[in-house]
Amino acid sequence: MTATAEPLFQGADWDFLTLQRIHDACEGIARSELGLDVYPNQIEVITAEQMLDAYSSVGMPLFYKHWSFGKHFAFHEASYRKGLMGLAYEIVINSSPCISYLMEENTATMQALVIAHAAFGHNHFFKNNYLFKQWTDANGILDYLEFAKTYVAQCEERQGRLAVEQTLDAAHALMSHGIDRYPGKKKLDLGAEEKRAGRRRLHEEAAFNDLWRTVPTGPAKSDAMLNVERRRKLLGLPQENLLYFLEKTAPRLQPWQRELLRIVRHIAQYFYPQSQTKVMNEGTATYVHYRIMKRLHEQGRISDGNFLEFLQSHTNVVFQPDFDDPRFSGFNPYALGFAMMQDIERIVSNPDDEDREWFPEIAGNGDVMGVLRNIWANYRDESFIGQYLSPRLMRHFRMFHLHDDPEERAGVKVDAIHDERGYRRVRRELAKQYDVGFIDANIEVVDVDLAGDRRLMLRHAVVKGAQLNEADARRVLQHLADLWSYDVSLVEVDAADKVLKEYVANPRAIAAAA
Repeated sequence: MTATAEPLFQGADWDFLTLQRIHDACEGIARSELGLDVYPNQIEVITAEQMLDAYSSVGMPLFYKHWSFGKHFAFHEASYRKGLMGLAYEIVINSSPCISYLMEENTATMQALVIAHAAFGHNHFFKNNYLFKQWTDANGILDYLEFAKTYVAQCEERQGRLAVEQTLDAAHALMSHGIDRYPGKKKLDLGAEEKRAGRRRLHEEAAFNDLWRTVPTGPAKSDAMLNVERRRKLLGLPQENLLYFLEKTAPRLQPWQRELLRIVRHIAQYFYPQSQTKVMNEGTATYVHYRIMKRLHEQGRISDGNFLEFLQSHTNVVFQPDFDDPRFSGFNPYALGFAMMQDIERIVSNPDDEDREWFPEIAGNGDVMGVLRNIWANYRDESFIGQYLSPRLMRHFRMFHLHDDPEERAGVKVDAIHDERGYRRVRRELAKQYDVGFIDANIEVVDVDLAGDRRLMLRHAVVKGAQLNEADARRVLQHLADLWSYDVSLVEVDAADKVLKEYVANPRAIAAAA
């Protein structure tokens, strides 16, 4: 192999000029050879302590204060100092510019790896995948986080730290149920949120909620108010976005509390695409860094020793423990994602008869990067696995499907193996494990007793007998009742509308309500 350029670095040491050379070399390969389209890059070098701090605040560069972040920091720091856990080589922020945090302890080889992985792999995926285009505002997120941090600090000064903390505790407990899950909603413009927030607060402070002003105060019940269809339409029910419903409808929340719910809801929405694309996002970044580092080695820009160091780290990243290994905790998204990307490359460039039968639209078409860029832009984990997991890869990972239904006497049995029907069954069942519509609890607000005790009524549609954890359900429902200020009930029902369990929570007197 003949070197075509001077090495980017020698040994393990690096400086900021070295990082610039590495970035420029990676960018040349990413754009000209892989055809990647990325946001402008901003690369920052941080210490191990700063990396731990980023862990504690969900990896965001700006965030409001909350006691839970300090708790997470203390836990991760103690584990790291004792050698019980390692730290990520990098953290990358879905923003424009795309911010990549590099550990200062990394060697030059590792800095090249993480720049290729984060600044070009993740960056391209953030900018081009349809879910991120649909739900996130990369241009506005940093300004919005600055606004959120400032607003929470102002609330603590005016309302007291305890009142703000209790409201945020409740909002965080409901964060996973503060998301719009279906297309058709107007894309959030975070850049304009701060301006709208001021106008919204002034309006809310000067106006009453007509819905609650007209609630009957005596025992007589108005037929018009008790009309179920009218009431549900007025309240926008059923509603699965619980934080949105509380922000707009909770009768006793103060304007600043509604704004806090709105902040938490927007941040939850920002992370929503990432929860649906873990395999694809990490698989894309791992495939991109592998292609770039391999090409740098071919060009003579990194030495054989540097490349071996890279391969050792890369192998650790894509390691998949066997099912009987104590380290096994499901499929490693790096391993599964990278293996699928490489398998698609093989199918496109060198297919066999099985590939042509299963993937006639891409088998042998020769345009590897064109196919991959199309997949990266138009799929999420569930649809990606359901469409492109090949029989060869299922054999490689030794996949099969087990059926375990407690209502059946047969107990655990093998339900799908390596045959024609089995491959499709295994692929379908694995894809379902990444479908948020299947794995997330389907809980909706279905009604409010406006003419009576104003109880808020929720419904959980149980799928395949998977009921809520009782202790968690009671704790979260308590937070919901505290925000609502009246009783809250939740019923779990099966497909036949049979009530399986019912929970009731009464509001507590909290500082925010004083």
